[in-house]
Amino acid sequence: MERIHRAMLLTVPGIGSVKLRQMVDYFGDAQTAWGSKNQELTESGILNSKELAGLLNMRERTDAAEISKKWTLSGIRCCSMEDPEYPPLLRQIFDPPPLLFFRGRVQPGALCFAVVGSRQSTPYGRNVAHSFSEKLSRCGVTIVSGAATGIDTSAHEGALAAGAATVAVLGCGVDIAYPRANAQLLAHIAANGCVISEYPPGTPPKPGQFPARNRIVAGMSVGVLVVEAAEKSGALITADLALSENRDVYAVPGSVFSEHSRGTHRLIQQGARLVGSAEELLEALGFAVSGSSPSTDDLTPKEKRVLQELSYSEPTALDTLVTKLTMEASEITVILLRLEMEGHVWKNSCVGYSRVAKESV
Repeated sequence: MERIHRAMLLTVPGIGSVKLRQMVDYFGDAQTAWGSKNQELTESGILNSKELAGLLNMRERTDAAEISKKWTLSGIRCCSMEDPEYPPLLRQIFDPPPLLFFRGRVQPGALCFAVVGSRQSTPYGRNVAHSFSEKLSRCGVTIVSGAATGIDTSAHEGALAAGAATVAVLGCGVDIAYPRANAQLLAHIAANGCVISEYPPGTPPKPGQFPARNRIVAGMSVGVLVVEAAEKSGALITADLALSENRDVYAVPGSVFSEHSRGTHRLIQQGARLVGSAEELLEALGFAVSGSSPSTDDLTPKEKRVLQELSYSEPTALDTLVTKLTMEASEITVILLRLEMEGHVWKNSCVGYSRVAKESV
């Protein structure tokens, strides 16, 4: 019950990781701190009057056993820094969260790598994030990202497409689907990987919590890849946090005309390693790369015709392919399905189809 009491203390407004540590050090453990008398809490000098009142009020209406039962039924668990499930690299950062709440399973020995980028992404960026993440996942790398729309979503989807686990780090409670559009994705991640947060269940998303979330994304990863980032993107915060913890930072170049790549280009100017393929990234991570993009030698003439009409940077709609190729929509759909299964094509939501990012994107 010690972890449950630590979690309950964190739900009190004003008690964060620093004051939690102070209370545990002063009282010996969280359970004792939680149950201490008003006078003892006052004499500790750790909490101000508002925080003390909040703790006493929370204690009156909260039962540790009930909370534990509720979280268990919801598939929510928590771990402290002393537990083997706590990511080992995260322990090493300047301000590791004292507790992590999670749905799914944390893989203690996983090689974690972060893929992040802008919410306001381009089809090119989403293609890169998806294909790079899929290739890294197939080699045993666990992709970590923040489950935001845009690049984060594509990174998670790429890992899942490889049949691999992926880790989503949230800036709210793990029982809250944020953004709402990613509710199904988060459920899929929890079933095949892990959804993590330092915030107790029930904590709503607030702007100030996302920069703190980014330190976990960077902290549990051996390196960070920034796919697309505008000049003031939150992904740049993740990159800065990674550098402060001596983690490697990589960046994917984009169009010089695109505002979505100005942040990544600045990172490259400042020393981030430019990567033009997943293979380059795998080599940097120490993997022996013995393959390349899927071969097109075994494709039929019609399949090659369809593939040649697709772009790496902009999705092409099915109607456009029908017009250009003068083929039946049903026939093109079957061809696209096979190309997708063979790793040549990526379906960009409902917008259309793109070629999978090749080695020199």
